[in-house]
Amino acid sequence: MPWVIALFALVARLIPGPRTIDDAYITFRYAQNLISGAGFVYNAGEHVLGTTTPLYALLLSLVSIPFGAASAPFPYLALAVNAVFGAASCWLLMRLGSRLGYPIAGSIAAVVWALAPMSVTFAIGGMETSLFVLLILATFYFYYSQHPTAGAVMAGLCLLTRPDGLLFVGPLALERARQVWLTKHERTIPAFHWAEGLAFVLPLATWVIFAVLYFGTPLPESIAAKIAAYHLPHNAALIRLLQHYATPFLGQLTFGNTWIPIGLALFPFLFGLGALTVLRRRSDLWPIFAAPWVYLIVFSVFNPLIFRWYLAPPLPFYFLGIALGMERLGTDLRTHLVPLGMGLAATVLTLHGWVLHPSHGLDHPAPDMAYTKLELLYTEVAGDLKGRLEPGQTVAAGDIGALGYYTGARMLDTIGLVSPDASAYYPLDATYYVINYAIPPKLISDLKPDYVVLLEVYGRKGLLQDESFVRAYRLVETLPTDIYGSRGMFVFARAVNK
Repeated sequence: MPWVIALFALVARLIPGPRTIDDAYITFRYAQNLISGAGFVYNAGEHVLGTTTPLYALLLSLVSIPFGAASAPFPYLALAVNAVFGAASCWLLMRLGSRLGYPIAGSIAAVVWALAPMSVTFAIGGMETSLFVLLILATFYFYYSQHPTAGAVMAGLCLLTRPDGLLFVGPLALERARQVWLTKHERTIPAFHWAEGLAFVLPLATWVIFAVLYFGTPLPESIAAKIAAYHLPHNAALIRLLQHYATPFLGQLTFGNTWIPIGLALFPFLFGLGALTVLRRRSDLWPIFAAPWVYLIVFSVFNPLIFRWYLAPPLPFYFLGIALGMERLGTDLRTHLVPLGMGLAATVLTLHGWVLHPSHGLDHPAPDMAYTKLELLYTEVAGDLKGRLEPGQTVAAGDIGALGYYTGARMLDTIGLVSPDASAYYPLDATYYVINYAIPPKLISDLKPDYVVLLEVYGRKGLLQDESFVRAYRLVETLPTDIYGSRGMFVFARAVNK
């Protein structure tokens, strides 16, 4: 059964084909530059850590070596490795459910995760999410399978895949510390050994030393840049996360938004019921059930812009807790039909998040949320712009992924993910914003890129009204689009040297 569900997950990720998300192209370019000999950089010669997922970038660079930097099909390579990671994650969910003593719950969680749009979308989107989730699950599985050293290795690699892995690893580290202090007869996990600590520290220390010597810091520029550049209501993250936790199986697609308050009561109740059932037998398992709520609290407090892929990591634990609650109800009612029926309902609801014929991209069945119209638009612009660009010219944009990957040009990232100079122009006055992002006019006038590519909405109240910009740049191309409420995508070329 575990291998059947794992194979099912693999196929569910291969069928849609690559539908690459803009941020994934940034990682692709780091990997591409590394194998080309330019170094672990985004722009050649600029040692800036603009990726939050160094391990994934290194992995992609390794699997791309046989193809060479110029011809490596990164979207397809990312899809292939992510499909394998997704299948392995489903296998681990089933094994973790069995380890807890509830194999039905593990199977329900695995089947739903195999199909969940929040899982599949970012696998086919080329993001690091599939690797991140696999490493988190492996950390917990090995730890609670009496292999703490293997769990420590996974925990260290997890933090190298995404820094927010600390939200999952942190509670487990606290529990491990508690286990160390317990007497021999009270421990549920083997005593601490030096190899365990070394297994956790060594990969992290190696990366930190390299990052300090190479970039000057182990902290990605993108973390601070995103906090400064985006303009959000103070409770935006909390509201988005509560909606997410109310609709783990996308019930709103079937029943409408009236389902949200129902789900906000129903699913935390089932999760709590499942958690209490397990914790009454083994209290040391609390980090598994703390994971979704620690994630919700921390992201709500810091209130970043919640990109779609931020919503995926806590879901396997949330699914498992809910499925445990379903199995507990079946135990109380003395029938397996209850969890199996509820699991089937969750699966059917989840399937409503898929479409047979997407409105864009490959005509293969895919999650409806695998929306890449913006990326396809930037790819079109890149094809036109590549013929205009001269060696050494700079292109400025707020979304640099597809544009930078397909042009190969030096990019000025107006958010500051890979261009630290841009960060000095934030925070920007709120009057410049139509949506959650706007390009600072002074950034363009000071740094003088050769081309500026932007959605109209990014400059409506600022850049496009700025007199110095209007004098210095001429519009060379307009592509029709209403993405984010825009009135088109514009390509400007610098006309004068001022």
